[in-house]
Amino acid sequence: MKRKLTICLDEKTIRKAEILAAREGISLSDLLARKIELMVGDAKDYAATKRLALAYLDQGFHMGGGAGATREKLHERRG
Repeated sequence: MKRKLTICLDEKTIRKAEILAAREGISLSDLLARKIELMVGDAKDYAATKRLALAYLDQGFHMGGGAGATREKLHERRG
């Protein structure tokens, strides 16, 4: 179900938005609706991506390689 939304903008902003809408061949209302839907979708995608990234960080990554050298091995003196 769609509902109407009323917003207040200054005349200069409204005029620029009307020009953008005209360039895309859509109404100002449709332009604003699309932009808001994109912003809401981006926020949802961001939250899902953040959860996934944090899960990967908790799990850790295998970066390859074998066991590292010990401190003693790295600091042994060659005579």
